[in-house]
Amino acid sequence: MDDALLRLESVSKHFGGLKAVDSVSFTMKRGEILGLLGPNGAGKTTCFNLVSGVYTPTSGRIFFEGRSTGGLPPHRMSALGVGRTFQVVKPFSSLSVLANVTVALGLRRYGGLFSSFARFDTPEVRSEAMRLLEEVGIADLAHVKSGKLPLGNQRRLELARALALRPRLLLLDETFSGLRHEETEMLSKLVREVRDGGISVLLIEHNMKVAMGLSDRLVVLDHGRLLAEGSPRTVRADPRVIEAYLGKGDASDAS
Repeated sequence: MDDALLRLESVSKHFGGLKAVDSVSFTMKRGEILGLLGPNGAGKTTCFNLVSGVYTPTSGRIFFEGRSTGGLPPHRMSALGVGRTFQVVKPFSSLSVLANVTVALGLRRYGGLFSSFARFDTPEVRSEAMRLLEEVGIADLAHVKSGKLPLGNQRRLELARALALRPRLLLLDETFSGLRHEETEMLSKLVREVRDGGISVLLIEHNMKVAMGLSDRLVVLDHGRLLAEGSPRTVRADPRVIEAYLGKGDASDAS
């Protein structure tokens, strides 16, 4: 069986005269953690939005599990097995942590936010929600209002909500942003466990040290174009990557 999970072929996205993503091609394998890196404005989030269906490519093709998906809307991509977290965490702050995950499970079952909450708030669903909270390590906070959680636990809740969709590909958008070192270590361990459980992970991460330590391979963008691709060791030593991040400098600074 082809081990390619996600494939981009000469994908571009233009906003007027701005080429946010410019003829980018790369392949992601099943079962890997692939880091998508680049300086501010490199096109990383636009690339995420193309993969998840927020944007339609101006040109080029996107394939998920061998199926052409460029132009499919987010809810269709979710149904196909693509889950996503966002850089700005926005839980339903007035609802409990448990209810946030229960709602996510309901979206998977009924396909819309406006379905009656009572239809899917069942003992079975609550049990599944608790299992997910245990998986991400915040089951003891199930009945706390999500708006009262510190950022690190909100990131875990966001991950639980994404996992509720039972994705085969999980997109993590700056999941480690703003976290303390200990929180980063714990969340990195959790992401590896997610991958080991059979879910491939594509992540945007501004912190190159975190990305280097977590990713199996890296894809680096700069000004919307593919700059480098390969193992963390290979990418770290690439002079083009060093210059894109730092200008002329020493490779050790890029870590």
